[in-house]
Amino acid sequence: MALESQSHSLRGVYGISVMSELSGVGPQTLRLYERRGLLTPTRTGGGTRRYSESDLETLRRITGLVDDGVNLVGVRLILSLEAENSVLAARIAQLSESADSLT
Repeated sequence: MALESQSHSLRGVYGISVMSELSGVGPQTLRLYERRGLLTPTRTGGGTRRYSESDLETLRRITGLVDDGVNLVGVRLILSLEAENSVLAARIAQLSESADSLT
């Protein structure tokens, strides 16, 4: 069930105008964030951007960092480090489970 919920949050459903309305971030800024590699919306066969719930969460994180005075290069680095930390935390949990099952 958690996997289904996770895949649902990754499915692109919002067009750029809806994403702009939901987030308060203008369409040009959304395009800039995509060009800078901060957001990666999916594309329809016709090339239309589709943003997911996960993209919306990322955008909220981006705007929070920008509001705190972090430039876009810094934002990209912070997002990358946070993603890496999440992967490492999951790996630690997995190893901890394996160690617990051996005892």
